[in-house]
Amino acid sequence: MSKRNSFIKYLKNINNSINNLLEKNLNKLNFNNLRNLITNNKIVLTFVALLILFVAYLLSPTFYKQSELIKVLRFELSKKLNLSFKFSEKYSYNLFPRPHFAISGATINYKQKDFAQIQKMKVYISIENLFSVNNINIKDVKIENANFYFDKNNFDFFLKLLENKYEDKTFEIKNSNIFFNNLKNEILFINKILNMKYFYDFKELKNIIISENEIFNIPYQIKLYDDQLNKKFWSEINVNFLKLKLENEISYGDVAKIGMANLIYNKSKSIIKYETDKKSFEFNFFEKNENPKFYYEGKLNYNPFYSNVKGSTNNLKLYHLFNQNGFISQLLKTEILNNNNIDFKLEIEAKNFSNNDNFNEINFNSKIQESLIDIDNTNFKWRSFADFEFSESLIYVENSELVVDGKVKIKINDLQGIFRYLLTPKKYRNNIKSVEFNFSHNIDQKIITFSDIKIDDIYYKKINEIISKLFLKDNNFQNKIYIKKMLNEFLRSYEG
Repeated sequence: MSKRNSFIKYLKNINNSINNLLEKNLNKLNFNNLRNLITNNKIVLTFVALLILFVAYLLSPTFYKQSELIKVLRFELSKKLNLSFKFSEKYSYNLFPRPHFAISGATINYKQKDFAQIQKMKVYISIENLFSVNNINIKDVKIENANFYFDKNNFDFFLKLLENKYEDKTFEIKNSNIFFNNLKNEILFINKILNMKYFYDFKELKNIIISENEIFNIPYQIKLYDDQLNKKFWSEINVNFLKLKLENEISYGDVAKIGMANLIYNKSKSIIKYETDKKSFEFNFFEKNENPKFYYEGKLNYNPFYSNVKGSTNNLKLYHLFNQNGFISQLLKTEILNNNNIDFKLEIEAKNFSNNDNFNEINFNSKIQESLIDIDNTNFKWRSFADFEFSESLIYVENSELVVDGKVKIKINDLQGIFRYLLTPKKYRNNIKSVEFNFSHNIDQKIITFSDIKIDDIYYKKINEIISKLFLKDNNFQNKIYIKKMLNEFLRSYEG
């Protein structure tokens, strides 16, 4: 019985607690509380209504007449970027990430010529005054997947864009290509634009271009700005892959433009001073050091086109220029230099080759005339043993590979020194005054072959049979034992 009474008492206590809680909260539900609740609902409803109106306002461009919209966009872009655009009828209006028109298919006309074909284009607009198509205010423009076609008449396109005002807008180009064409409208090479942006730097108070690019499979970054107040143009190019950085500043106030560039290559610093006008370009290039290791000077004349460059250096680094991925190799493969109007001469004196100190007193001569490229009259010494000279040479592209053909003449100065160097047995030490042979060097495959060897102007069939079966790979050239063995084999085959 006592347990039953205790349970009933427990239930009554719970019931009283619930009643007290309800009575306490229901007493608070008076007229003022009901009025506040209704007022709060009005605020929520007002907010929702304003949000709907705002979204409807942002969507008002969807009701623009197509022909009027295209006309206004072309006019505003012409005013903001000083460019003439042609649009297709394929476009859409999007709110996110911010209001913009997405256009599929557009063309830029520059200097009365269709200069660029654009697959995708986004025109971002201000959210002010959207009720009328005539009140559109363009803020930013982004171009994607475009092809730009460069020739001698429109090469200044990207620099001209710097003259626009970017205080209230930006202009971007992404994932696009620049095709460089020759006079026959043939593509010479392609520069890939990964990301290019024009904007106004409020700290430096000037328009700036920052661009990430790729040319000949080499990525590089470039930064440009035009200091119109001081009439100076500044640029910076970074090729991280080659550990190369170039900073250039040029003044353009006078008829002749004077400039200076600082070049940093693998921690080595050098300076290029130059002067240019409408007719020519002259320069001096030297190491930034009290005792410079190299010095170059040259002149390039525009019309008619010819150039002559001379220089001297301690170490000649031809391997880095002409190897399979070298800049000059890639440039030659474009066949841009195979032009009858190009006349180019290069003369370099060097103490030795950078990768082989056995060769010294180098005179490297190269010329391009009537679309032919050669290294005739290039000569160097092999220690004090012999003099080498190139003739009848030709540099050309075959099956997309770079090839150098030519003839080498060797004048023997110290035959006994050669025998000692090669450790040639005495019974094979015949008298030799000169050697000449033809060679063919495939730079991409890193293979050199020899033919038509003559010793003292006499052709030896046995030696040439051995030569015809022989080819030297680049890595074998670094192996002195292999070279010595090869040369001694020739001497054994020489009948004297």
